[in-house]
Amino acid sequence: MEPIEIGLWVSGGMLLMVVLGMRVAFAAGLAGYVGLIWLRWNGFDYDPDRFWKAVEISTKIAGLTPHSKVSAQVLSLIPVFIMIGYLAYHAKLTTALFEACKRWIAWVPGGLAVSTVFATAGFAAVSGASVATAAVFARIAIPEMLKIGYNKQFAAGVVAAGGTLASLIPPSAILVIYAIIVEQDVGMLLLAGFIPGMFSAIVYAALIIGIAMIWKNVGPPVTGFTWKERFESLPPALPIVAVVVIIIFFVYNPFGDAWGTPTEGGAVGAFIVFLMALYRGMRWAKLKEALLETAKLTVMIFTIIWGVLIYVRFLGFAELPDAFSDWITSLELAPIVILICILLAYAVLGMFMDAIGMLLLTLPVVYPAVMALNGGEMVSAADSAFGMSGQMCAIWFGILVVKMAEFCLITPPIGLNCFVVAGVRDDLTVQDVFRGVTPFFIADAVTIALLVAFPAIVLWLPSLAN
Repeated sequence: MEPIEIGLWVSGGMLLMVVLGMRVAFAAGLAGYVGLIWLRWNGFDYDPDRFWKAVEISTKIAGLTPHSKVSAQVLSLIPVFIMIGYLAYHAKLTTALFEACKRWIAWVPGGLAVSTVFATAGFAAVSGASVATAAVFARIAIPEMLKIGYNKQFAAGVVAAGGTLASLIPPSAILVIYAIIVEQDVGMLLLAGFIPGMFSAIVYAALIIGIAMIWKNVGPPVTGFTWKERFESLPPALPIVAVVVIIIFFVYNPFGDAWGTPTEGGAVGAFIVFLMALYRGMRWAKLKEALLETAKLTVMIFTIIWGVLIYVRFLGFAELPDAFSDWITSLELAPIVILICILLAYAVLGMFMDAIGMLLLTLPVVYPAVMALNGGEMVSAADSAFGMSGQMCAIWFGILVVKMAEFCLITPPIGLNCFVVAGVRDDLTVQDVFRGVTPFFIADAVTIALLVAFPAIVLWLPSLAN
């Protein structure tokens, strides 16, 4: 049997395991291991010596591959960014940020929901985890909205959708994972996510205001705050701004050389938030909780990475990415049409898989195909299909697929953020949250269409640093 045929059979088996309920990490790791054995053995005739030699070689590959990738220093960004988010919560920076947004923004139609969106965007700028963002604001923002008469489904939908912004706004764990898989510069990708992330927040806010203006009972505005009260709300929220500035300057300093690596910037930011948490009364019990939650989420992410890396190594031996790239480039369709079809496929796939697992499983096959469509890794902007160099195409595509991953965090039946919000609130069911996020599908579709049509939204900041 040809390697490509083995690759297709094993990939089909892995998808079947995922559909039947096996965790992505274990399904991918098992499929990759079995696939490696099959490739080495390459036959159904039972020859004991040949079979056990294939098992021995495949076991060594499966054991060494995850370590060689996961030991990369850049992956230390993931636990650091996640820890910043949990420490910020225990330092009550999230409450301060929400209060500041409420006092300054809540006077518009749907103002409290709009305040929630911008508060989640602010918290996303110090937290790399969408799940953590959704959980935190389910506790803070939903009670405030219910208190003044918001529909509980809509309030839950706002928080679930707002939590997805952490996938795009740096520091973002998913962007770091994308950079590792496709071997691109982490700092450039983090920079590229900033404007699209804030753009997504603005589109969400515009949607909420429009809904509140049409249906008056959906989101009554909150008024009565004096200018003194508004300005008094700013100092407690300033540490978040300080952390964001520090991380950005470690990634890219517009006035000279960067101050250090993104990992070092994240570590400094975590230390500042830690000191602020101590100053605001965090004790050992809360610190222990923050560290344990950080460890749990980090282990979950790393376990998925370990399993998928075994599968990715198998795909390389099976030559499936090259075959898919050749097939994509042979299609008699405009490259932009093929790209849109790929993004639509992500939307469907995201209904059945978690965001990180989906990207890790698909990027080794899809990314080379997209780069081939553009003209290759080293192509110049003048000669490329999308009008951008190979590096800029990789960054643009990365933001697009991470935005699709955001979209998948709220799509039924797997939308993780919706389950998190329902899990935090006893008065909400998962069905309530899914109904509440439905309008935000339109907002995400508009955002993705604009990012595809106007790549400059994504590429302006990276082009300054390039």
